[in-house]
Amino acid sequence: MSLRQDKKVYPYLFNNEWKESITGETVQIKSPDDGAVVGSVPAMSQDEVDQAVRSASDVQENWEATEGHERSQLLHRWAEELEKMTDEIGEKIHLEVGKTLAAAKSEVKRTAQLIRHTAEEGLRTHGSFIQGDAFPGASKSTKAMVQKVPHGVVLAISPFNYPVNLAASKIAPALITGNTVVFKPATQGAISGLLMVEALVKAGLPSGVLNVVTGRGSVIGDFVVTHPSIDMITFTGGTGTGQHIAKQASMIPVVLELGGKDPAIVLEDADLDKTAKEIVGGALSYSGQRCTAIKRVMVMNSIADELVAKIKDKVEALKVGKASENADITPMIDQKSADFVVSLIEDAKKKGATVITEGIRENNLLGATVLDNITEDMELAWEEQFGPVIPIMRVENELEAIDLEKRNQYGLQASIFTKNFENAFTIADKLNVGTVQVNGKTSRGPDHFPFLGVKNSGQGVQGIGRSIDSMLRDKVLVLNL
Repeated sequence: MSLRQDKKVYPYLFNNEWKESITGETVQIKSPDDGAVVGSVPAMSQDEVDQAVRSASDVQENWEATEGHERSQLLHRWAEELEKMTDEIGEKIHLEVGKTLAAAKSEVKRTAQLIRHTAEEGLRTHGSFIQGDAFPGASKSTKAMVQKVPHGVVLAISPFNYPVNLAASKIAPALITGNTVVFKPATQGAISGLLMVEALVKAGLPSGVLNVVTGRGSVIGDFVVTHPSIDMITFTGGTGTGQHIAKQASMIPVVLELGGKDPAIVLEDADLDKTAKEIVGGALSYSGQRCTAIKRVMVMNSIADELVAKIKDKVEALKVGKASENADITPMIDQKSADFVVSLIEDAKKKGATVITEGIRENNLLGATVLDNITEDMELAWEEQFGPVIPIMRVENELEAIDLEKRNQYGLQASIFTKNFENAFTIADKLNVGTVQVNGKTSRGPDHFPFLGVKNSGQGVQGIGRSIDSMLRDKVLVLNL
């Protein structure tokens, strides 16, 4: 069966064959833009998932035994095939997750670059050699060779908001290091993920080295996470789900990229024009549906009025509408997500927040809302909105901002806006986050930079080099001469 044999139901990949589920059941995917059905993916049974995992496990040793340069060449070919499919995959990302067509195509191109960089960086991994006599009582006749070996079968679970980029950022490092992969895409974004995998099959993927599982989380979620043949899990998504996976995974390695409540801390000497631009872009890109979005602004009270006015002007200039209309603010992924954002806005208003500008509400389309004078008793001060809202908290000094951030359950990123780099470094040292941006919006950054969260924002480190490291473990051979 071809992936495109039936445009209504997109089959899953098992041992390089495109198959429909024996259950006959599917999960329907609707466009956030207008509710139109984009397509459906199979609702696989536990037995089918079991077969997919066991097959990946069966071929893992052979894949690990494949020469590293051959695995690298496969990834280079994958990048080429992906680029050829930019328009087709971009169109599906656009329809499935409500990104503008330009943003969707840009994601595909960025992913090809990520895969190429991974293909090169993966060839540079190496072990080490240790002399025994470095430790008292041991001698030079005892030597250790430390090899880097793959975990085995990696379960890669991707999110809806970057259905191709954040899937490939897990799959490519796993493959280059000799792991096989079971790929579970988010339902919203699954078709884009399947097309990305089709490019990998075209590139010459050996049978069973990557299998795809799709379906309802309630049926296959815990089953695949706890499968005895899964040797590592890499997941991007909500904090609650990530914490659940970590508990279920028990003894196997887990890399988690979870939620955030990234603050922008604005000091009195900041360039307010640049700051306002970075805050609005950082908070509202893809309607704020990003873990790295700026999710609250902590501004010194002495300059707050001026900054708020500049943010208001920029926000009100944004176009609100459908992704198909190339709008700046587009519909949220679903109605449930939109309702949650509205509930946070209403709670803040009820408790005394000042409405600077408030967006339209049409089903899951929310215009951008800016709320000033957010206080600690408001849910919006602490909850991750994951939507087009800019909450502004006024503080009297830097210590107050640092204290607010430290009491936050998340620790992904933070931005500091100031002309005084010494101040920036001092504050950065005191923030318990994975990354601090100075005079720039919070963002994942170039894909080869380390990317991590602390506290409830994640576990482990990503970014191409670090992701490759996470896919390997030490294996020690001791020589007694």
